[in-house]
Amino acid sequence: MLTKEQNDRLTQVGAGTPGGELLRRYWQPLCPTDEITEANPKKRIRILGEDLLVYRDAAGKIYCVAEYCAHRHASLFFGFVEPGGIRCCYHGWKYDHGGQCIEQPFEKGNAASKIKIPAYPVQELGGLLFVYMGPDPAKAPLLPRWDVMARDDAKRNIIVLPIHNCNWLQIQENTVDTIHTYYLHGHMSVVKNLPTLAQGGYFYRPITGFDWAVCRWGIEKTCTYGGDKPELEIRPPLIFPNILRIPEGPVEALHFRIPVDDERTRIIWVGLRMGSVPGPTTFEYVPEKPMSYGDEELQTFYGQDRVVWETQGAIYDRTTENLGATDRGIVMFRRMLAEQIDRVERGEDPNVAVVHDEAENKMIVFESATQPAYDNAEHVFVAS
Repeated sequence: MLTKEQNDRLTQVGAGTPGGELLRRYWQPLCPTDEITEANPKKRIRILGEDLLVYRDAAGKIYCVAEYCAHRHASLFFGFVEPGGIRCCYHGWKYDHGGQCIEQPFEKGNAASKIKIPAYPVQELGGLLFVYMGPDPAKAPLLPRWDVMARDDAKRNIIVLPIHNCNWLQIQENTVDTIHTYYLHGHMSVVKNLPTLAQGGYFYRPITGFDWAVCRWGIEKTCTYGGDKPELEIRPPLIFPNILRIPEGPVEALHFRIPVDDERTRIIWVGLRMGSVPGPTTFEYVPEKPMSYGDEELQTFYGQDRVVWETQGAIYDRTTENLGATDRGIVMFRRMLAEQIDRVERGEDPNVAVVHDEAENKMIVFESATQPAYDNAEHVFVAS
């Protein structure tokens, strides 16, 4: 159980908040690269409580600045991308790619030099654009080359899921909640005879042990099954702070849990189909639809997880919980978050899952994960 102050410290994501300042020290996905085209060179994106504009110049280079003009808050989405920057549609104020105001038509003097909007560096990897929103881009860590993002020997697909109406932390805590897979996915699939029965059966075995350990990338997880099919399942680590790495049948996947603001989260799923013929990365958006929280939402692992995440509340009140031995991984993750927040507040950099060594960053591969043998499952979409 946490106090309200502790819960706020871990869940708030805005600029200047303890949790928000930590998350800004990590590269966060913005959107699929192919969304920003010559025909559609601008996109508005809200992330970590900030409204941003991603835009492409005539040379094809992509930039990211705060969405709103510093003059009278008009959206730069309706502005004009010009050589050297972007011009506001309202009164023509122009900002260079670093957010510095460089022109103020009809104004006298040199006030433009004193006006600047936030601007953040953008990098591309594996068909996704990533942004670094930390205070000093010159000290930014390397964009980690996770295997799913960096490999070029199989077909990669990107799926942008609907906005989740809950705080990012209750989604990410699910990743170290090893035991929930037995009831939420296994038992649920069997009792309700759901389409997830094939993959749910993998988790519907007696659990005789479980463990967690701190590692270079976050928290490692293991689960020991007994019964007719005993097995030590070695799950990929929770990648700190907000990534799930998981095998999904024939697909190796990453789930990025990106805070939109304190009460909403965007999930971007990236899957690499092993053994497939390499080709251009494709992307798709799952259409938004209201959640009814009925049985129709339980037809996929993803839906089963989502109904739990969202019904915990927009920001789960951890002052009311009663934790058990099976929650040790969650406690470890919260402690890790708190420790890394403390480091940032002391003026230090995070030291979990940050990469500064080019040699280490050639490709970060997770080979220790047990491959779940989902019977008759051509493709599965796992959220846990």
